[in-house]
Amino acid sequence: MSRNTPSVKSFFAGIGFAFVIGSFVFATQQDPVNNTQLEDDKEQSDRQVADEYNIKAIDIPADLHFAGEKVPFTDPEIMERVDREFLVNTYWQSNALLLIKRANKYFPIIEPILAKNGIPDDFKYLAVAESGLTNVVSPAGATGFWQIMRATGKEYGLEVNKNVDERYNLEKSTQVACEYLKKWKERFGTWTLTAAAYNAGPNGIQKYMDIQKADNYYDLLLGEETGRYVFRIMAIKEILSNPENYGFQFEEEDLYVQVPTFEVQVDSAVSSWADFAKQYDLSYKVLKRHNPWLRQPHLDNSSGKSYVIEIPKKGYYRSGS
Repeated sequence: MSRNTPSVKSFFAGIGFAFVIGSFVFATQQDPVNNTQLEDDKEQSDRQVADEYNIKAIDIPADLHFAGEKVPFTDPEIMERVDREFLVNTYWQSNALLLIKRANKYFPIIEPILAKNGIPDDFKYLAVAESGLTNVVSPAGATGFWQIMRATGKEYGLEVNKNVDERYNLEKSTQVACEYLKKWKERFGTWTLTAAAYNAGPNGIQKYMDIQKADNYYDLLLGEETGRYVFRIMAIKEILSNPENYGFQFEEEDLYVQVPTFEVQVDSAVSSWADFAKQYDLSYKVLKRHNPWLRQPHLDNSSGKSYVIEIPKKGYYRSGS
């Protein structure tokens, strides 16, 4: 082939180059109204996505308060902190829905104990903030729904040893939390400072108050966790109290409920809780689920102390055999 004769490959390369140039010129000569239309369509699509997923600013209730103590709405910094907790807790949807479901199961146990002790009902949301209404253990060793330290539990009369840890007993730990809260309310005078003391410890709160010469939770510069603590409780309270206002949709049957139980007294050693469970057609797992304060597969009970074991009524679980 002659060097001066264009190859087929070169020919098509030239066509391709011309097509690219032509497309560029065509695009630059389009009516600018079409580009504006594209931008409008995108904006409308973005709005539809935002509406579908409820991604929008949250209206903070005008009567927001904790245990009757109102939030100072005139302080813009305080309101930014409130807004943060509402946004974080609303848009962590999976967690919020779990809390709504668990609250239906556990609040009926917590509420009458708070009322009996004269503790404002809002403090049930403190338990939610502390543990998510689960028997968790913190890195520092705080345990149970109310995150009670070992020494504190023993100080207030809970049994805590290798066989039994009553910090896992919801009724007893709630009673201890009430006694603790009453004590610090007498010391600090307000429920907001009492809640802060529950989180940071009374000595820690007192130190902040002495250094800063302030005696109001909203006037104190606190550490990150405690500084957010009361605002987080208030956000949780509002979302769990009015879930439909924050986009949560569910039916009554979606909520968790307590399985009915009856009580059995045990005042001797138990060599095997698994064998004990079989007497009631239960598995060891189910027995522990209803009595999480039993920490070993057996009970020494050398003192002959009487314990109350919760046994679920028949028909709710498979046989333990």
